Amino acid sequence: MRAAEAKIISRVEASQVVDRLRAQGKQIVFANGCFDLLHVGHVRYLAGARAEGDALIVGVNADSGVQGLKGPGRPVLEERARALLVASLRMVDYVLIFPEANVEMLLAELRPQIHAKGTDYTVETVPEKATADRLGIRVAIVGDPKEHSTRELLQTARKARHD
Repeated sequence: MRAAEAKIISRVEASQVVDRLRAQGKQIVFANGCFDLLHVGHVRYLAGARAEGDALIVGVNADSGVQGLKGPGRPVLEERARALLVASLRMVDYVLIFPEANVEMLLAELRPQIHAKGTDYTVETVPEKATADRLGIRVAIVGDPKEHSTRELLQTARKARHD
């Protein structure tokens, strides 16, 4: 557990890590998401992101951001727990929690070579596409088809509880 906790870093630390990795010639991949109730779709997305480069940094939406994106009753798990679950995955090198509605500022701060998004997007529909283009960051669509969702998992669990 301590190894996973050590992967959770601040934005300042993330900038230092990226500088160090870039100096070593590493290809840095940035992925992001809410990761509220980690499921197989998340794991496949992160594995696909990691396959795009040498180091994977994952941004996890802060609780306030998840509430805004997902609505009442979300997140199910608080931000630190979600970050720890993501950090526990072998393919993830670093995790940081961010409060913004999107990752444009993080892309500008960290300047990874690759910005990985899930298959619920196309290269053209990625919200940060203009920022990525301006910064010379390649957008990669990774993971399996969007057949898994936390919303559906929660609905199934609620239904099972009432049956």
